Amino acid sequence: MPTRQYGRGVGPSSELHCMTTLPSRIFLGCVAGAIAVLVFHQTTLQIFFWLGLAPQAAFRVAHVPPFHAPMILSITFWGAVYGGLFGWATARLKGPLWLYGFVAGFCMLVLTCFVIKPLSGLPIAFGWHKLAMLRAFAASEMWGVGVGLILPLLLPRRLSGWPQHRLAG
Repeated sequence: MPTRQYGRGVGPSSELHCMTTLPSRIFLGCVAGAIAVLVFHQTTLQIFFWLGLAPQAAFRVAHVPPFHAPMILSITFWGAVYGGLFGWATARLKGPLWLYGFVAGFCMLVLTCFVIKPLSGLPIAFGWHKLAMLRAFAASEMWGVGVGLILPLLLPRRLSGWPQHRLAG
């Protein structure tokens, strides 16, 4: 029976990330998505406001239907949902997650413009107003890059060179 060596570039410890269960990846994706909304998405919208390109500041607490929750809470919730989907989808992907996040941000934008907004009774694609579409594109892409940068930081890592406990491997 061969023995397993840990911490010597052989076996499971040579991987950068531990094997994470799918529910854990989904949960961490939700956390990353919520953080990305608050740090990347809303900051982008606030910069547009400071430049005079947006009519309202970010981090709005106005109540929105259907549950009359504050807008920032609603946006953060949906960012967490999309982040969970991102965590689920990227379980087997190789390469930089921020690049996949860029694609996820675009998918989120398309879903919002052509499905969510019309279902909410709002005009499709922000009524085709160019500035509103530019703001939405920039904020969505920044969310995607943010979730792609944050998720790898939340995933557990193995310390190279440290022996692994038998129950952990």
